[in-house]
Formats: sequence, C-alpha cells, structure tokens
Amino acid sequence: MARPAPDSMMTALGFPASVERIYQKVQLQSGRELLWVASALMSTPDQLLAELRPLLDTGIARVEDSRLYIDSPAEALARMAAVSAARAGEAHDRLEGLAAAIPFLTAGAVRPAPGDVHDITPIDGEISSGGQPVGLIAALIAQSKGDMLWLRPDQWRIPREDAMLKVVGDLIASGRKSRAIYPVRALHEAPATLTARAEVGEQIRVLPDLPTRMFIIGTTHAVLPEPMGFADEPRSLVRQRGLVEALTLLFELLWERAAPVPSLDRGEARPDLRRFLLQQLATGAQDEQIARTLGISLRTVRRRVADVLTELGADTRFQAGVEASRRGWL
Repeated sequence: MARPAPDSMMTALGFPASVERIYQKVQLQSGRELLWVASALMSTPDQLLAELRPLLDTGIARVEDSRLYIDSPAEALARMAAVSAARAGEAHDRLEGLAAAIPFLTAGAVRPAPGDVHDITPIDGEISSGGQPVGLIAALIAQSKGDMLWLRPDQWRIPREDAMLKVVGDLIASGRKSRAIYPVRALHEAPATLTARAEVGEQIRVLPDLPTRMFIIGTTHAVLPEPMGFADEPRSLVRQRGLVEALTLLFELLWERAAPVPSLDRGEARPDLRRFLLQQLATGAQDEQIARTLGISLRTVRRRVADVLTELGADTRFQAGVEASRRGWL
C-alpha cells in the first residue's frame, strides 16, 4: 500500500498530522515555562507532555529546568536525519549479523554438487543410545589395540565405576597403558576412586576443569557425548582416523597442562593446591568460585591463598601472580 503524500515537513518526517498541529502551536513558545505554555493552550502540563510525547522521544521537544524547548524546523530536520542515519547503521549491523548466521544454518545441509568431487565415502562412526555402556566399552577395548586415554570430569559419580575399574585393571595387567585426566575436585569428592585407579596402574593428572567426557583407544577409536559435554547418551563412536588423531591431540594438550598427583602412588589423593590456586587467581576468580572449582571449603581457599601470599612475599594477589610467573610456577 502506497504511503500518502506528505503535506508538511513534520508529516514528511513520519509524524502524524496531530503532532504537526501541536508542533506548530508550541514551536514559537520555545524557551518559556512549561506551565505557562500549557496554560496558553488551555491545557495542563501533563496533557501537553502527552501530546508532545513523539517529539520528546526524538529530542525535538525537551523540558529543561521547567522550560519547554522546541527545535526549529531546520533543527528538527537535522535531528531526524541523524536519528535516521543511526537507525540505518543499526539495521545494517543487524543485516550483517543475519548474513553471518546464515552459514551456520545451512552448513549442515551443504553437499557437493554432482561432479564437484569423486569417490565420496561416509565418515566412519555412528551415534548411538542405550545398551550397556560398560559391556560396550569392554568389548571395544578387547577388540582393539593401543593405550587408553580418558577425560573423566564426573564419571566417578556413576554406579558402574567398580565394573569399569576391573576392565581397566585387566587391560593394564595385559601390558597396555591408561592415562586419565580428572578435575581437581575429584581428589576431594572421590579420593577412593582415584586411588583405586592409581593402584591398578592408571596414570592420573588433574586440571581445574574439563570440557567434556572423552575416551580414546590407540589411534583407532574415540567415544564422546553428542554434543560434547557430560551427558551419558547419545554418544558418538568415531573410527575416522583424522578425527581420532585430532581428539588425541586435544587430550595431549590437556595432559601437558595438567598436574600429576605423585601422592597417589602412596595411595593418598592429596595434591599440592598451590599451582591451582595461582592459576585461578591469575584468571581473576573470586574465593567462592575457586572453592567450587577445586571442591574445597571457602575457609580452606582463604587459608591457602594467605599461605601462598606469605610464601611469595606478596601483599596482594596481583603481586603474587607476578612473582609466581617470575619464578616459573605458572
């Protein structure tokens, strides 16, 4: 439907005729007391402001120190041009955002056109749910070769942990290796589990947090939640060599950053928290957040932080971070 032709400057700017009329009435009164202008128009200040609301919203009309100010036609035109330019910029930004989002919407549906590529084969792997996870993993381990790599952010809370311990112990006894990374809080929430794993020969390191569950066997298999995270199912079983190598690289990068727990060799899951405290302090984490991440009490966090500051001879946490970096502790 075509827009009616404007019959005044204000209607050309998009205002209704009623706003044009009130604008004409008050424009010559600009700078006078609001109460005086309202009285002159046989209205109240509240009624007048209600009629002027579209102009107040755009800044063409303003109330300052009880006085009503109205832009001249030239000033109103310049102001609306600036507003329109700003809105156009916002619309442009929104359109750019929409354009950037389109590939994420269509990427899953993109397929090579006939003749673009040759010898297409499916990626080796599948997504599954249900079944008996311990039996499935045990069978997978038994039918494959290579060492086992684990990211275990929360599995010690699962009832099948004892059965999985036996599977891992048997494989280590046969000469294969198992390396696992746990979050620091597992040392406090499940010390018996970590000690049991260490006693059957698993190598254990810890990080403040882990991004997902993950299990890798040699260079041939990887199992992780779909999508990545902490859900038990659905799960992806990947056999595609390039993907398994990429996930192995992720594990190795995390392994290099993780800290060993030598005390586990003595059957005790008690780490030196100094490094983890310094890592958390370096990120600006507050005491409450550190306590949740490391699985220790707020009182323990504050006591350990005080001990670290004393050990480093620092008065503030920032100074402690600088000194720890200088000493190579981080």
